[in-house]
Amino acid sequence: MPGREVFGEEEIQQVAEVLKTGVLFRYGFEDQRKGVFKVVQFEKEFAAYTGSLYALGVSSGTAALKTALKGLNLPEKTKVLTPCFTFVATIESIEEAGLIPVLCEIDESLNISVQDIESQIDKQTSAVLPVHMMGSACDMSGIMAASNQFNLPVIEDACQATGAEYKGKKLGTFGKYGCFSFDYVKVLTTGEGGMVVTDDEDLYKQADWYHDHGHPHRSDVARGVEKRMRKGTNFRMNEMQGALGLAQIEKLPSIIKNHKKNKALIKQVLSRHDFIKFRKHYDEDGEIATFLAFFLPDVKMAERFKEKMKENSITPGIMNYWHFVANIESVQTNRQFEKSREILERMVVIDILIKMDAEKIADTLDKICKMF
Repeated sequence: MPGREVFGEEEIQQVAEVLKTGVLFRYGFEDQRKGVFKVVQFEKEFAAYTGSLYALGVSSGTAALKTALKGLNLPEKTKVLTPCFTFVATIESIEEAGLIPVLCEIDESLNISVQDIESQIDKQTSAVLPVHMMGSACDMSGIMAASNQFNLPVIEDACQATGAEYKGKKLGTFGKYGCFSFDYVKVLTTGEGGMVVTDDEDLYKQADWYHDHGHPHRSDVARGVEKRMRKGTNFRMNEMQGALGLAQIEKLPSIIKNHKKNKALIKQVLSRHDFIKFRKHYDEDGEIATFLAFFLPDVKMAERFKEKMKENSITPGIMNYWHFVANIESVQTNRQFEKSREILERMVVIDILIKMDAEKIADTLDKICKMF
């Protein structure tokens, strides 16, 4: 799913404009930078793209998650519900924010189970943090209904889902905050980097203050003179990241279009085989096609299938440790997550690229299927 595949003159030009000013810091140095504010411009364009009122550039997707969690000012040691299948950064962010991650089962969408969310809510629950895994939406109607019923704020982890939608609305814009990642293997990349979006001005201010040591970023006084607004840390996005983001966001629609074309070709061939069952999508049209996930009838067959893929120079996605086992290792729980484990053990994942020979891969997978 990497936007790095389309690096070109546009990125070079944007970065060169920053280097010519000599200012890599996103704040201040107005005379030297001569109107070049790449992070501010990227934030405006990303907010417009997602349909959000506010966007805040940060240093990583992990930073986006922690900034959002701290921006809500949740009571310490309260519980945040999140899926057992997610990259470890989701769990780390909850723990680093002084909160307790409570893992929930997933369903065959590979996203959090709304039914399990409802079963895990108790008096100590302070928020719900769904993750739109591998570019496809959670059941946001069900999640928002449950969160509204129990008056719980929702933070969306859309770190793997930049540009994806649910029923015509961009992911990351349903909850109080939406969080995105732009690391080197993401669909839009700034090398490292992330974004927090919200429609709430007060929540935007909390996030803005937190991500820069409590600075209020006033225009009427110099930086360092203003009063500190709250405790925070340094999660600032720099101008080089902002520059790359500006070039990449222009390319994002075409990136997604090409992903969808390649995925559709491979999926069409696999669909000829009755023993293949594809991942469930709550909005298939809205997903960004960065991965193709499907299930085999049992774990032994799935492992054999993946071995055949490797023998034929197709690398299956490796998702189960850093996205599942490591999360269970991080939290103190007696739950075994049998349902999720059974789903994941039967799963086969193919990373969809722009510059891939989709026809050759589809033909090879078709030959592998005929061996079973």
